[in-house]
Amino acid sequence: MVSAQARFGFAALAAILLCLSSLFAAVPAKAQITPFMQAVAEAAARDADVAAFYRANGYKPIWTGKGSKDKARRSALLKALKNAGDHALPVGRYDLDLASINLRRIKSQRELGQVEVALSKLFLQYARDVQTGILTPRQVDSGIVRDVPLRSRTKLLEAYSKSSPVKFLRALPPKSPEYARLLKAKVKLEKQLGKGGWGPRVPAKALKPGQSGPAVVALRNRMIAMGYMRRSASSSYDAALQKAVQLFQYDNGLATDGVAGPGTMTEINKQIEDRLPSIMVAIERERWMNIPRGKRHVWVNLTDFTAAIMDNDQVTFKTRSVIGKNVSDRRSPEFSDTMEYMEINPYWNVPRSISTKEYLPRMIASGGASAGHLQLVDGRGRVVSRGAVNWGAYSPKNFPFDLRQPPSKGNALGLVKFMFPNPYNIYLHDTPAKNLFSREVRAFSHGCIRLNDPFDFAYELLRPQSADPVGEFQAHLRSGQNTRVALKQPIPVHIVYRTAFTSAKGRLNFRRDIYGRDAKIYNALVKAGVAMRAVRS
Repeated sequence: MVSAQARFGFAALAAILLCLSSLFAAVPAKAQITPFMQAVAEAAARDADVAAFYRANGYKPIWTGKGSKDKARRSALLKALKNAGDHALPVGRYDLDLASINLRRIKSQRELGQVEVALSKLFLQYARDVQTGILTPRQVDSGIVRDVPLRSRTKLLEAYSKSSPVKFLRALPPKSPEYARLLKAKVKLEKQLGKGGWGPRVPAKALKPGQSGPAVVALRNRMIAMGYMRRSASSSYDAALQKAVQLFQYDNGLATDGVAGPGTMTEINKQIEDRLPSIMVAIERERWMNIPRGKRHVWVNLTDFTAAIMDNDQVTFKTRSVIGKNVSDRRSPEFSDTMEYMEINPYWNVPRSISTKEYLPRMIASGGASAGHLQLVDGRGRVVSRGAVNWGAYSPKNFPFDLRQPPSKGNALGLVKFMFPNPYNIYLHDTPAKNLFSREVRAFSHGCIRLNDPFDFAYELLRPQSADPVGEFQAHLRSGQNTRVALKQPIPVHIVYRTAFTSAKGRLNFRRDIYGRDAKIYNALVKAGVAMRAVRS
């Protein structure tokens, strides 16, 4: 009688044989299955993408063959792996011994086949990392709902086997100007770190123009080290130092008054070790967005509290924004979508989460008297009279109506909203609460993006499709009627979160990590093996 363990062993063996037979299905009947081919098939069996590549190419080598092309592929990969740290990648993640292996020392075809597959897997690991990132965004923070544009691993192998190895590997990283500028900024700070950084911190909580003394000299020296002013022997907080502080404030999203107050001094005293992580995280985020962004697109940087219209990578319009409050259910998510239309004189359909937490308890307790600016709407979209509702029969859990605010100047969405339908119910819109735009930190909304200059934003969006964008918009606005205006050319919208970014001229900017997302990402990068480094000349 055959034991259960033996039956399991026979079943496993049969499964392996069946798998191998399917792997060799593409091999011509007259071709001899060599030990090398057998080893490649076995080594690739558990990786469907690699197995598909070798099945399609007849189990021929692309790394371990005797020709110069295979040698060139190995050489190019080895060089790329050695330079992986330049891209803020985890160098220890890649087997450099495997990439530099001496094939002459391999004694058997079976071992050669195993090395062949191992090199393909090593290549694919590097290619994915440098092309679309090391991490899976949603696993790091639930608010990063961006879809990473992963490439087909099988097609990557196919393309590499038919291309110039060096050119192919150089083409893998993002081609965005921002990625290149961030890499340069990273190297610059690494070199500065190797020289000892920016020097001592300024021993003062605040300084202002007209002051003098050792603390002012320390501030002056730090501004010089950071590249904000030329060398100076002055020991007073003079016009040159004030201008340097203003430039620093501008690059850090602070009020540009030239006074080194407590907030400005906190940012000035941050060391390179505090700044490099932001750049490394921004580089990873660029890889997550290795996609065509659109010749014209909307770019919302949450940490900068701005929304911009970009044309051919140039800012053609920019306005201040208010973003989601820094609490668990209000933080604005990060994603990309496509704006399809704007709604002038919009209704505000109150999200159920806001209704049940903020409005319904008060409305039920007051017998419908509270929140009189909101309409009750039934499942058919009909407005229901408050007097017809038996308020005592309901709670926030079983309330059968939706809440809606009709168009008005006091509407929570203001007088226009910009729609890119998405599962997160996030959009850009006007707001009657204009006073919030004067704040330095503008995180107050329930998650949507409020714009300081929504009308001008609308005019700019309509400009390509209207001979009179201002007149067209204002005519709809004056009607007081809820009007949908379609964008003839839908526009990509990218909601991003960058605590480090550059200007078109390469100036490095930093912003506060208001949601703590970049700290999470950096910790995950370190856990994956990414290391900060100092470059010593």
